[in-house]
Amino acid sequence: METVPCLRVSRCRAQQLRQQLQPLDFLDRSLCIVNEPAGTVLLPILPSSLPRLDVTFLKEVATVWCEPSLLSKKERGQRRGDELENFLQELVEAHGESWTKELREDLPRSFQRHGDLVLLGHNCFSLPLWKKMDQRLWRAVAKGLGAKRLAKMSRISSDGFRSPRVTVLLGERSWVKHVDNGITYEFDVTKCMFSAGNITEKLRVAAFDCRGETVVDLYAGIGYFTLPYLVHANAAHVHACEWNPHAVEALRKNLPANGVQGRCTVHPGDNRQVQLCNVADRVNLGLIPSSEDSWPVACRLLKKTTGGVLHIHHNVTSPNTAASQERDDVDYSVSGKRADREAWRAWADDATNRIACLLKELTATVWRTNIQHIEHVKSYAPRVHHVVLDLECRPA
Repeated sequence: METVPCLRVSRCRAQQLRQQLQPLDFLDRSLCIVNEPAGTVLLPILPSSLPRLDVTFLKEVATVWCEPSLLSKKERGQRRGDELENFLQELVEAHGESWTKELREDLPRSFQRHGDLVLLGHNCFSLPLWKKMDQRLWRAVAKGLGAKRLAKMSRISSDGFRSPRVTVLLGERSWVKHVDNGITYEFDVTKCMFSAGNITEKLRVAAFDCRGETVVDLYAGIGYFTLPYLVHANAAHVHACEWNPHAVEALRKNLPANGVQGRCTVHPGDNRQVQLCNVADRVNLGLIPSSEDSWPVACRLLKKTTGGVLHIHHNVTSPNTAASQERDDVDYSVSGKRADREAWRAWADDATNRIACLLKELTATVWRTNIQHIEHVKSYAPRVHHVVLDLECRPA
């Protein structure tokens, strides 16, 4: 059996290297990335990429050869799924019940892993039979998934904080630790969301050069973007605004955990009431489906003499049509069909005009606005897309 070439890299550098390799089509996407016990990560690459590897950005990276079975997504997922199913089948039959197709289809198909805690989705273990098995069920599930603690999510709360409705099923503690791109996030899974789907945008922010800049993060949460700005983008100072008290508590823990507490000021409460003005080189507006309520705040925060950049998150719905006309003067992220990109551009044009009007109203002067980039973060449905507009705003 042929072995597979892999790059062995320290865990703290793995996501940065992965981001560098993806646009070059070096990564073998059919295989898994492997976390090794020694604190290193294996990134499987295509054999055809070996002659093209640029050693200048591969410092402290080793090329090794691995068995395909170690990296196979199908085999790994099947092994884990088979283990869980076997444990639960034994449990069900020990209760005098039969293992059925309906029970198998009620098993979790996806979940989030935060350290030793696995967070199950809402669409599993819904059949009445499971309720008869009390803690024995959850111990079997934890064993099958390789976890020590279990929790289960219901629908997101409509309390204004987007608080998760989470029940701890096994274990007593609900605080977890999650590491992304060398950044530690600690939070209470029953009180705070962790947006795993935003990883590409967090990596993009981490790659910014914010040396000497003051950044305002209007929707800081537990530090999803605040921490990449501080740890990797090297912002001089970040003002982090957050109105969920549980997220504020987690953010205050995460700042010293990452050694950046001296360069961040936390502003609890509604960001529309924050007492800041004329301070920002960059403002992050990371709320979806829309951050429009805080656009006037963001405009007020920009430095009046030099301006800055707004990073505006929004959910854009594409029209159900194939008709579109591509434009060459906008830098789009690589993903997205033409009709989708045109919808993103139409929203960005409208947002740009509205921001220009707000800036003129607030300062009584004309500002130049320029769409630097439109980034596609993820899709929620066939026609609903989370995008980020990078809008440069400068006084004329």
